[in-house]
Parts: sequence; structure tokens; C-alpha cells
Amino acid sequence: MHKQRGVTMIGWIFLLTPMAIVLYAGIRIGPQYYNYYKILSAMEKTASELKSDETLTPIDILTSLEKRFDTGYVDNINAKQDIQVAKGEKGWEMTVDYDSNERLFGNLSLTMTFNKTVAIY
Repeated sequence: MHKQRGVTMIGWIFLLTPMAIVLYAGIRIGPQYYNYYKILSAMEKTASELKSDETLTPIDILTSLEKRFDTGYVDNINAKQDIQVAKGEKGWEMTVDYDSNERLFGNLSLTMTFNKTVAIY
């Protein structure tokens, strides 16, 4: 009498289905995170470019940031609508705060919330 070893076909289905769903979700949300890091990079470069300017205004900051968004191919965000510029303790602060929805399948979707503040000293 031989004992069978290994995973049956049904076992493989139960094993691979959750892995496939997680992989698919990662593929769907990857571009959203890449876009978020492009936004952060543009904000940090703008902050380092404008840090020694004493005559800085919120309009100047947003205009410079919008140019970086255009050249960096930043999607799903508008600098003048989605970036808040306010005077902080040491200088100006740029804050991005937005949500991104990504549909997976059927009526199931993932909602990602992105929030970051970059200071200009």
C-alpha cells in the first residue's frame, strides 16, 4: 500500500488563489504609490530650490511645483487644488492630502490615503 504525498489539485487552488489576489492587488496599486513618490520628489526638489528665497509667496510655490508636476508626469493631482501651502513655524509648508481609489474586480476596490508635509526653510 502506497501513501500518496504532495498537494492535490484542490489544494493547489486553495494555495494559489490568495497569492494571485494579493499579486493582482499589488499590480493595481503599484502605479498609485509610484505617482505618490513622484509627488514627494517634486515637493522636496521645490523646497530645496526655493529655500533661500525671502520674497516667497504661496502662488510662487504652487507655480514652481506645478511645473515640476508637468515635467515629472505626475498624474491624478493638481498642484493648485490638491496642495495646501501655509506659513509654518520656521517657514512655508506644502501639504499634500488626497485619496486614491483603485478597482480590483466587481464592486471591490482599494482606497489609499496619502498625506505628507514638506517644509521650506
